[in-house]
Amino acid sequence: MKGLKQLALAALCLLSLHGGAVSARVVPLDWIVATIDKDPIMNSELNSRVETVHRQLAGRNVPLPPEDILKKQVLEQLVVENIQLQMGQRAGIRIDDWALNDAISKIAQRNKMTVQEFKKNLEADGLSFAQAREEIRREMIINRVRQRQVGERIHVSEQEIDSFLSSPEGKAQMEQEYRLGHILIATPENASPGQIKTAEKQAKDISAQLKKGANFSEMAITYSKGQNALNGGDLGWRKPDQLPTLFAEQAMKMKKGQVSEPVRSPGGFHIFKLLDNRGNEKHVQEQVHVRHILIKPNEIRSNLEAQMLAKGLYDRIKSGENFGELAKAYSDDTASALNGGDLSWVSPASLVPEFQTVMNLVPQNTVSEPFKSSYGWHILEVLGKRQSDISNQVRRNQIRELLGNRKFEEELAVWLREIRDQAYVEIKLK
Repeated sequence: MKGLKQLALAALCLLSLHGGAVSARVVPLDWIVATIDKDPIMNSELNSRVETVHRQLAGRNVPLPPEDILKKQVLEQLVVENIQLQMGQRAGIRIDDWALNDAISKIAQRNKMTVQEFKKNLEADGLSFAQAREEIRREMIINRVRQRQVGERIHVSEQEIDSFLSSPEGKAQMEQEYRLGHILIATPENASPGQIKTAEKQAKDISAQLKKGANFSEMAITYSKGQNALNGGDLGWRKPDQLPTLFAEQAMKMKKGQVSEPVRSPGGFHIFKLLDNRGNEKHVQEQVHVRHILIKPNEIRSNLEAQMLAKGLYDRIKSGENFGELAKAYSDDTASALNGGDLSWVSPASLVPEFQTVMNLVPQNTVSEPFKSSYGWHILEVLGKRQSDISNQVRRNQIRELLGNRKFEEELAVWLREIRDQAYVEIKLK
């Protein structure tokens, strides 16, 4: 790319005939507007990016700044990008076509398009698909550089997670939210017994229809006198303290998709449907208590010899020798060998497929015959199985990610200033 930019600096000589004489006119094709450690940024690149910014701002109805200011801003952005691309090149970061195609496919899916539809939309906006591919490739390289350079600076401690969870923001973050559907069959302020009975009968009839599968939104629009009737009765996402007491009480005791019986209040009869809920979800994970012996092939032990050794240990265990003692003496899994091969409670998904398969087939308290994985030859014994509530762990991981993202954004700004200050940059924009 660098060589092509330098070639573009050459002038094109156009020959034209004037009265039988040949004259040459030099027409510049392109020129350098900045150099970063001898790597040039061309005027054509700058103009292309400025056009893109024009389209983006126009699409959002954002007024444009004066052209000279916009160009300076865009050029600075290109400079910082170029510095990161150079870092990626020095680190050997490459984005192959398979990874690029996969990324484009995911972008199209997020926009609810096929790749072909995405391509047509780009072309309709005046962008070539080839140009878009290279821009996406650049972004992917820059993101990888940032993850390597900035990501390694980020650490979220357990104490930080505890502090966040105990803060007002943390408590609000973790609080349950409900998306409630509501239908109100209203009664007059001083309703007679007959009017109340009629409203109750109508409410019970609507509730029964909803339980049989009638469309809640349609019924709300047709019958409800509630403020959200024209929204299909959808109250949107609310925390319990953002709902009337009656509504919150119903939401907290309902299951997702459930329709309530009519609930009486001074204003009439209310019918609720819990459309969705989120926050404080329970996460249950299957876990297995397993121990194993691993025999690896190595420089002095062939694969066949490793298999035969594993077979010999299996026979010894079947003859009554202690599994744990043999694991301590022979297992090549140094992390578990000291514990008699005990891996404690693990999630099957965290283990290699071959291990998962045998572990699922072997009855509890039964030793498997030797089997092979990418690590070597194993003998395993399943000691127990359970369904474990890992909700707390999931919540802490969510907070760790949230705090990590915040730290990343803060550290990224600092790092970008650092690399900009350390780079040799010469601006040649007129």
